[in-house]
Amino acid sequence: MVADQPLDHVTLASAVGYPAEEVALALDGLARDYTEQGRGFELRNVAGGWRFYTREEYAAVVEAFILDGQQARLTNAALETLAVVAYKQPVSRQRVSAIRGVNVDGVMRTLLSRGLVEEAGFDGDSGAHLYRTTTYFLERIGVTSIDDLPELAPYLPDMDDMEDELAGMIGGPVPADPGPSAPNEPEHREASAP
Repeated sequence: MVADQPLDHVTLASAVGYPAEEVALALDGLARDYTEQGRGFELRNVAGGWRFYTREEYAAVVEAFILDGQQARLTNAALETLAVVAYKQPVSRQRVSAIRGVNVDGVMRTLLSRGLVEEAGFDGDSGAHLYRTTTYFLERIGVTSIDDLPELAPYLPDMDDMEDELAGMIGGPVPADPGPSAPNEPEHREASAP
């Protein structure tokens, strides 16, 4: 069960400390017993060695279980990208990349292949593909429509927190916006000669 390739009866005999002939007979007997009992797995002698396999009639169930498990696990990058698509749809890859600050081409391919996003036409100005979430996405998160997604406002930082963070990044207070300059006052003055 732990081997990544079929093992011959001599290797197995060595591992369990029994004569090779006894192990070969035991393997043949086990293979017959598993088949007669209709177990969900079978022991096959293939490629010069023995290995456990899912019985053919149960392969679809095992495959669905494995694939569903793979599709349920998304990376943080995929989750962030999916959230941007969900809240901004229909949206282009370029816009998602701009919001996330990183290239999302690979992540979008993954989301497309897993059926969580789909193409939704083209942007009229740029001609870029637009993307939206699918009904499968709605099923997976347990909502009936995009309108059921929670509001983002409670999760966004307030402006004071953002200004403090920005000040920390640039090493000083954030300059206040001076607003428009007074009318009739030049933007800068040239020095006048005495």
